[in-house]
Amino acid sequence: MSSGFSSGRDGAVIAKFEAAEVSILSSLVGMVLGLVAPGETSDDPLERALGIGDGAAPSDPVLARLFPSAYEDEKESTEFRRYTEATLRDGKRADAQTLLDTAAPGRVELTPEQAQAWLRSLNDVRLTLGTRLEVTEEIHDELESMSEDDPRYPAFVTYDWLTYLQDSLVRALW
Repeated sequence: MSSGFSSGRDGAVIAKFEAAEVSILSSLVGMVLGLVAPGETSDDPLERALGIGDGAAPSDPVLARLFPSAYEDEKESTEFRRYTEATLRDGKRADAQTLLDTAAPGRVELTPEQAQAWLRSLNDVRLTLGTRLEVTEEIHDELESMSEDDPRYPAFVTYDWLTYLQDSLVRALW
């Protein structure tokens, strides 16, 4: 199992992954890529060309978590979302693609820019999985008392592993 990330030379970040870990990461990142595909666009051709969306708040709780409202006021939040969501989706897809392009079994060495993309992508995967699992701050207590026969156990262990990876990456970048 991966020992997490560590600092390398010239700001590089290093980790070692087993093939199964890369497979899990790739699958989860692929799931996020499907979720952050380009969203609904405006009917106006100019707005479509500029990447201006319809501004509607997502009904999917995961998308609401990945693209939270910027304002409490619904009208202001809709207007803000219209102009920013397409760019945010593009960034999330680019980060996910960087992770997919650089994840491999064995030793992985990331540039500082790639490491930042991994950090953002791991965060998106954790938010997605955590929202689907309805993770609370008591996850460690829940996981500790959860039977390995519980059908949720593998997903909770995966979430915990992602948390560990993200934490070790933050520490390696720090």
